Amino acid sequence: MYNDLKIPDGEDCQTCALTFAYNEIKILYDIAVMLSNNPDVEESIEKGMRLLKRNAYLERSSLFLLSDDNTSVELYSSIEITAQQRKMAVYKLGEGATGLAAQSGEPVVIENIHNNINYLNKMGIVDTKSISYVAVPIIQDENVFGVISANINKNSILSFDDIVRMLTIVGTLFCGTLATQKRFVQEKENLSDLKTYYKEQALSDYKFENIVGNSTKMQHIFSLLETVSPSDATILVRGETGTGKELIATAVHNLSRRKNGPYIKLNCAAISETLLESELFGHEKGAFTDAKEMRKGRFELADGGTLFLDEIGDITPSLQVKLLRILQEQEFERVGGTKTIKTNVRLVAATNRNLESMVAKGEFREDLFYRLNVIPVFLPPLRERYEDVKLLLEHYLQKFMKEHRKTMNFSKQALEILLDYPWPGNIRELQNTMERIVLICPNGTIVPEMLNHVLPFNYQKLYMEDTLSPTKVAEVSHTEQTANTSEQPTKAPMLTKINIQDIEKESIIQALIDQRGIQTKAAAQLGMTARQIGYKMKKYGIEQ
Repeated sequence: MYNDLKIPDGEDCQTCALTFAYNEIKILYDIAVMLSNNPDVEESIEKGMRLLKRNAYLERSSLFLLSDDNTSVELYSSIEITAQQRKMAVYKLGEGATGLAAQSGEPVVIENIHNNINYLNKMGIVDTKSISYVAVPIIQDENVFGVISANINKNSILSFDDIVRMLTIVGTLFCGTLATQKRFVQEKENLSDLKTYYKEQALSDYKFENIVGNSTKMQHIFSLLETVSPSDATILVRGETGTGKELIATAVHNLSRRKNGPYIKLNCAAISETLLESELFGHEKGAFTDAKEMRKGRFELADGGTLFLDEIGDITPSLQVKLLRILQEQEFERVGGTKTIKTNVRLVAATNRNLESMVAKGEFREDLFYRLNVIPVFLPPLRERYEDVKLLLEHYLQKFMKEHRKTMNFSKQALEILLDYPWPGNIRELQNTMERIVLICPNGTIVPEMLNHVLPFNYQKLYMEDTLSPTKVAEVSHTEQTANTSEQPTKAPMLTKINIQDIEKESIIQALIDQRGIQTKAAAQLGMTARQIGYKMKKYGIEQ
């Protein structure tokens, strides 16, 4: 092939070799400058390929990159080809010389393309001058990143060894620049995704001190959190609805080594099964009807930080399997994708359901339960934190007075009513009630009569009639219970927890009757959320 190339002897030969080496280095330098100065990497690569052709090094160069699913190499850049030719130039691993180079990680040289079955020419280029083909894999981090190939004609000034060396150097320059650009784009996307997420969620910068509570039970929880939060152990927060499970998760993140990383949260009960899988793991473009573009899931967004999954007991068995895998392996695939994605996430889960009972009934995987229940944190309901109720009332009164620019205080009788109320909706109900009080009541002292519109109807009836004394309250309650009997009580019984629960149950039933069974309207009438009234209906066995 190269027999007609005359190489001079002696000093002339040495001078020729030095000149050749100098020209080669100059071409490589020019290509490196192109790649570093032009933000359009593909354009720079094509210019480099044309430079090689003009200097009679390589007739036609093509750069192929490994696909996302690692099953083929796809054409990224070449010169003088059409869009259709670009689309056709895809080689499965092991297919043709290009696919063989990608699969083996070794250069493949075809001396004569006209009688070798490994030269597939999928681009359909007709070039009578080309007689040889060389494909060289580009290795980065011990893995094949892509393949660079070249067609060689009979006038080439390089030997096959020189061509392989040249392609290796040039390919490394090309792919190194592409890898850097890819990392830059990835980091930019991550920052953009996190910025969008934080903007949508409007996360508050909670600190540990934002959890109000001086009761013995809460002090034990604070002590536990200070001990376990710095680790990466999975935490399962349990308690009734409205007890502040999300605040505990936020405190765990802020006390952990991941506090400077992302804090992502998701309520599993608020999303359907199909959408929940996409929200958790993300999806590829075209994975389902409305998947118009690739979207990252919460596990991917939370990489390096903390993920809080509320209502974990509501996820379906199929999602339980996938969640178990990611807890065990720290890897997953997006919906509709095949690429395995690694993630480093600290999980905090929460539920108000009895997971042990669900495991016994086969509704929740036992192995997943033990994976989640590494560090259990049980939040007591507000009725078991009596000493914290006054603190919370004062905390939210001050908060909403500042927010709505009002000046208010409680009378002794009004405060006693609120302290005696069992707060079935826990802290969430107390918070909502305090905001209604501040909004509805005028500036000044809050008296019992002003609470008529903020507590359940039957509870108001007990506390609001006449003198509002504890004796009168008990008399009203007892009179209602014995209205159909001939005997009259000799002593008014004290109001108990059982009485209050009966009152609450009757209030819910009456509200459902008033609103013709529409739970959302009944919840609004009682100052609850739809979720709270659903929980209470289940608790008291109220059938709609």
